[in-house]
Amino acid sequence: MRRVLVALFVMGLSISTYAEAKSTEAAIRGTKGRYGDAGCGLGSMAFGDQQGAIQILAATTNGTFGNQTFGITTGTSNCSGLSGAQATRLFIEVNREALAKDISRGSGETIGTLTWLNGCTDSNSVGATLQKNFSAIFPSESVSTDAVTEAVIKTLKDEKMLACQNLG
Repeated sequence: MRRVLVALFVMGLSISTYAEAKSTEAAIRGTKGRYGDAGCGLGSMAFGDQQGAIQILAATTNGTFGNQTFGITTGTSNCSGLSGAQATRLFIEVNREALAKDISRGSGETIGTLTWLNGCTDSNSVGATLQKNFSAIFPSESVSTDAVTEAVIKTLKDEKMLACQNLG
């Protein structure tokens, strides 16, 4: 087990160093944000937009490190950043269950991230507002992610004191 962890650490360090060099090179060349069939993420930073079987390695790297969703949300790892409703939708899609639990309590890490993502001023106020509107946001367990996203955005927009800046 120790050998596997050491090997993963060395592989990660090598990829990180290589990826940083490629990212800098891409930024200098003005190619930042280009990626191949595997999409953005650490794999695209390591292997770029080269065509062919190398994209399998890029996809495997993206899957192994699981950073593609984070990169898309934050605009890092060679991904274009999402903003507004797109970012909120993706965040809710990935964190729906945890968000529902946090909204029912009126606080939690997912509310903090949602607050930051939407440029709102105070996560405590966001939590309290979402908690007050829980039944409108989650009217049933089978409600679609799109409906949840729309209800969250509407709730945040309607409450002007939250001063959310990135709702689109």
